[in-house]
Amino acid sequence: MNDSRIVPVFQILAEDIHALGIRAVFGLMSDDTAVFAVTLDGLGVKFVGARHENNAIAMAEGYAYSTGELGVALIGRGPATANGLHAAVGASRTGSKVLVIYGDAAVGSGAVNGIGPDYKGFNAQAVLGAAGLTCFTAASAATARQTLADAMTAASHGALAALLLPTNVQMMNVEVWGPAPKITPASQPTGARRQSIDAAAALLSKSRRPVIVAGMGAHRAGAKAALQALAEKTGALLMTSARGKDMFHGHPYNLGILGSFSHTMGRRMMDQADCVLVFGAGLNFLTMSFGAAVPQVPIIQVDSVRAHIGRWTTADVAVVGDARLVAEQLLAALPGRHGSEKPFHTAENLARISGFDIAFDFEAAHTPRTVDPRALGVELDRLLPRERHLVYDAGNFLGILPYITVPTPGHLKMTSEFASIGLGFGTALGVAKGRPHVPTVLVIGDGGFLMTMSELETVIREDIPLIIVLMNDCAYGAELHFLAMRKLPVGKSVFPDVDFATVAEAFGFQAYTVRTLDELRALRPVLGKPEGPILLDCKVNAEIAAPFMGEFAEFEARHQ
Repeated sequence: MNDSRIVPVFQILAEDIHALGIRAVFGLMSDDTAVFAVTLDGLGVKFVGARHENNAIAMAEGYAYSTGELGVALIGRGPATANGLHAAVGASRTGSKVLVIYGDAAVGSGAVNGIGPDYKGFNAQAVLGAAGLTCFTAASAATARQTLADAMTAASHGALAALLLPTNVQMMNVEVWGPAPKITPASQPTGARRQSIDAAAALLSKSRRPVIVAGMGAHRAGAKAALQALAEKTGALLMTSARGKDMFHGHPYNLGILGSFSHTMGRRMMDQADCVLVFGAGLNFLTMSFGAAVPQVPIIQVDSVRAHIGRWTTADVAVVGDARLVAEQLLAALPGRHGSEKPFHTAENLARISGFDIAFDFEAAHTPRTVDPRALGVELDRLLPRERHLVYDAGNFLGILPYITVPTPGHLKMTSEFASIGLGFGTALGVAKGRPHVPTVLVIGDGGFLMTMSELETVIREDIPLIIVLMNDCAYGAELHFLAMRKLPVGKSVFPDVDFATVAEAFGFQAYTVRTLDELRALRPVLGKPEGPILLDCKVNAEIAAPFMGEFAEFEARHQ
């Protein structure tokens, strides 16, 4: 019995995407992908349109991050592909499951004396490949389905995949049989070799003041309970990377974030450590405060990817394995300890840690028309719904990060993998689409907002629940402090004081200007139970530099 049928390639690819469980695709309409987009939407794979290709790809990555599912973006060829390169590179560095489908020039379209020119001509394969992206091309109708499955498999393993769909291949008819090709699942997590566990256990057995540091990898592995048990057994204190923030919030051994976002209590206790045990954290320059965060003590680094160990900071003992499984292996391998062998766990130390309040870790510096961003963060932490997602763009305002808590590290999204501003807005839209019943808060500077404020319209059109906290210092804040620290003119980094609340209101937002903490506190009813999109234009004191700005300047001075 012949169950085959003949359909256009765009139709069967859309059916396969639907059959594989994808329910939303983010994109920007283009003539070379428009038929594919509306076909997907007609099948029930909702096409969510952005106002810029960068934001469409960022939306797909934010959606993947918040749901753990595959995020799919669909954009056009040529200028559209070039427009989206920024976000594609950024998304490729996050480890999120993202597939970006691009239109591409027709196969065989390079004939001499053809009709032309092709104003959209662009060697996408070469450019995307040079940018480090994994590319797949549906070069023929017969191979298009399998090529889609291969690209989706690569993306589902946590490496952004780019699928190029030539315009003529999309329109070709193809004879098809049976269901969509299967996606190969990722391999299951594994523990470490016995020899690695023995080496780590031998080092830990000599330590009396260990500190355990957990990153996003530890959270994704579900290692929280095992690490807390390991801290109890060894007498360790607990810290996280910035991306692992609040994994141990409320625990008596919790010291907060390690490195550039540390508070004084965390730094003071880390200085007393005699061994540091790291689970699923990359130990980049911010986690390590440009090399100053950890004393000269042994570092044991645990990661499921061998290449991540020692990549940015030298590890003395390398343990390759899943964070939760390795923590459980160490728990089984290590003997118990008496209280006298756990000096970090004395009643005096634990009372000092529990009594610490980050709100008193700085002296607020308000002005008559601006608020200290740190104090703003402390107050927002009290006013925003406790169950919330926080998405951060990049910039000097990231100094606010330690002051606003999240329920778990999975509720926090940073977008600085490409060290640029402008990816936060799109990412926040994707996060909000992925988990619409949990309020999503975008924290963004005025520089990044001015790059992407066209997405205000997307919020309204797509009915996306979002709270925007605009950290408005009327400047490119990081560049302002970069120049000021070198005693150079800062004028070119400064902006006019724009009334962004009026602009947002024109799009349909509830919008408010905040220049004092009292003005912010007056919004408690609005922020406590948000209804509809909200924008807070928070005028912050531009004189407050994030700690990492000073650390960078010190590091630079040491290496001149």
